[in-house]
Amino acid sequence: MLRYIFKRLLFMAPLLVGITVVCFAVMHLAPGSPTDLQTQMNPRASIEMQERLRAMYDLDKPLHVQYLKWVGRLVLLDLGVSFSADRRPVADKILERLPITILLNVLSMTLILAVAIPLGVLSAVRQDSLFDRITSVFVFVGFAVPTFWLALLLMILFGIQLGWLPVSGIRSLNHEYLPPAMAAWDWVRHLILPVTLSAFGGLAGLSRYMRANMLEVIRQDYIMTARAKGLSERAVIYRHALRNALLPVITILGLSVPGLIGGSVIFETIFAIPGMGQLFYLSVMARDYPVVMGILFIGAVLTLAGNLIADVSYAVADPRIRVS
Repeated sequence: MLRYIFKRLLFMAPLLVGITVVCFAVMHLAPGSPTDLQTQMNPRASIEMQERLRAMYDLDKPLHVQYLKWVGRLVLLDLGVSFSADRRPVADKILERLPITILLNVLSMTLILAVAIPLGVLSAVRQDSLFDRITSVFVFVGFAVPTFWLALLLMILFGIQLGWLPVSGIRSLNHEYLPPAMAAWDWVRHLILPVTLSAFGGLAGLSRYMRANMLEVIRQDYIMTARAKGLSERAVIYRHALRNALLPVITILGLSVPGLIGGSVIFETIFAIPGMGQLFYLSVMARDYPVVMGILFIGAVLTLAGNLIADVSYAVADPRIRVS
């Protein structure tokens, strides 16, 4: 297993180099410049001042020089300094927001697994039943409804009309004055809407994949043999069929990590959650190159880590992969 993990890590190295090239190119090919916001709306900003700002940000150098300087800092785990007025290190700005984004993604993934896998298994076992048809409608709705539009509707319903749930932030203004139990409940109330909506689309898709895989597995000969030996239906489904049906789902989970990280930009902006997604949106609007490229790089690393975990889980579930 250690040899398999080491080989996977070696394959990730050239991929990381390609990711740095893409991250750098995407930002520098986008229209606009970090100096535009500081000079174009300022009638006193002269051409000399614009050139001085470009020199301060190293934007006057050729692109390949800028790229090599950025990669050189990355090797030393230095993401640079933000172009914003506070001039804070990029790593500090990201690290103070990263835990919230990771928490949202972990909760969303946990909710997806806890609901989608049992839903897919029951739909396969009870194929063409009323339960299967209801879940099929739920899946099609989950695929068709834009989640940002659904988020706005639920904010109006539960936040404004009913007043049950807060619609912004991750805690109330008086959070630090609440008793521990009330403070914990305050966190939960703020996380219900963003976590549920973040998991909504992935839940619909994963449950459908699980149903299709389970239907294919329970039609195999070894499942018929297990039933012929007199094993209970529960043992046949959950001990023999489920493990093999989970193999493709593990791969899909690894590929769903980029979607969750990308979705954080939408949900953190809608719900005003001070996470990495909101920081990314604000930095793009301000053309803050170091922050945007740092977030893109960290998001790519988290995606590769998710794929590595999926590959290792796949190898644990299917020993033939380790042998090959």
